Amino acid sequence: MSEGVVTRLKYLKGYKSVVQFDLEGIPNLLVDEPQPVGEGEGPNPTRLLSAAIGHCLTSSLVFCLNKARVKIKGLETTVTLSTARNEENRFRVNRTDVEISLDVAEEDQERVSRCLEVFENYCTVSASVRKGIEINVNAKMKS
Repeated sequence: MSEGVVTRLKYLKGYKSVVQFDLEGIPNLLVDEPQPVGEGEGPNPTRLLSAAIGHCLTSSLVFCLNKARVKIKGLETTVTLSTARNEENRFRVNRTDVEISLDVAEEDQERVSRCLEVFENYCTVSASVRKGIEINVNAKMKS
């Protein structure tokens, strides 16, 4: 059985919604569109996707490094999502570039190479985005 994640969005006004997550202790998140469409008071969907990809890859690498008993001195991830218009002239994410900068102690460097070879295979989000994700939408009027 697959693990399910339930995320709820409650529309506020303009392009703002509040995101409610299905885990206790996680604060709600205000999302919005940047100006001039929205008010820019929270991240938009493209930035959330960028964060999801970056955090998933970072977490997968950290998990492997911890298993290999590598002490992480520093780790920074930068994700750049590029958008372009498609055949219907609609904006779509068409490319994602991820840069990961890792700093470890010299004595741990040999154990890092295996992690750098395999960590991407364990990132649920980036692997799913690469393959395409089935999305089923059911929009209806409230009765």
